[in-house]
Amino acid sequence: MAKDEEEKKLKSSTVEAAPAKRSSTQAYLDVDQVREGIVILKDGSMRMVLLVSSINFELKSELERNSIIYAYQSFLNSIDFPVQIIMQSRRLELDSYLDTLRVRLKEEGNELLKTQIDEYINFVDRLIKVANIMDKSFYIVIPHYSGKGPGAGKRNFDEEKKYLNQKVETVASGLRGVGLRAVQLDTQELIELYYSVYNPDQAKTQKLVDISQLESEVIEKLPEEMEI
Repeated sequence: MAKDEEEKKLKSSTVEAAPAKRSSTQAYLDVDQVREGIVILKDGSMRMVLLVSSINFELKSELERNSIIYAYQSFLNSIDFPVQIIMQSRRLELDSYLDTLRVRLKEEGNELLKTQIDEYINFVDRLIKVANIMDKSFYIVIPHYSGKGPGAGKRNFDEEKKYLNQKVETVASGLRGVGLRAVQLDTQELIELYYSVYNPDQAKTQKLVDISQLESEVIEKLPEEMEI
C-alpha cells in the first residue's frame, strides 16, 4: 500500500518537458541578409556573385584554344584572394514558352503562320519529352571578410562595399581578357538564385515577389513568429 502511494506522488510531481521548438529553415542557412547586391553571411563576411558568359572551347582552333588558356592563367595570377567558380546545370523549363505560343496560335489570323506555329509547338513538345535539354549557368562568387585590411574594425558597410567592389572589378577585368563577359547580380537576382538553389522544385511553380514592391532594400530573415 505504501508503495502505491509513493508511485502516485512520483507521478503527480512529474512535469512534462515542453516540446522543443521546431527549428526554422533559416537556422540552417549561413545567409543573414541580402543588401545592395551583396550577400551578408552570419559571420559578417560578404559575397558578390557574377554571372559569367561561356565559350564553346571545342569549336575553337588550336591557336585560339592556346590563347584562351594563357589568358585564363593570367587571370588566375592576377588575383590574390580566393574566388568560387560554380556551374549550375538545370533542366530547361519550356512550359511557359509553349503556353505563350499557344496563346499566339489562337490569336493568329494568318492560316499559314497558324500552321507553322502549331507544327513548331508540337515539335518542341515532342523534343522535350524525349530529351533532357539542360540550361547551364556559370557564376563566380567573390568573398570579402570585414575587419581585414587598413582601418579594419572601423569601416562601415559602405567602406567594406568599396573593398569588395575593387575585387569584383579585378575579376571582371581578368575575365574580359579571356573573352568572357561578367555581370554582377543585383539583390532581386541574388534572392532568386538562392531561392532556386535551396528550393529547386518549388521555384518552378512559385515565383518570388519583386523586391521593388517592398519598402525596405534590405532583405533579412523572417521574424521568429513568421519563420517556416
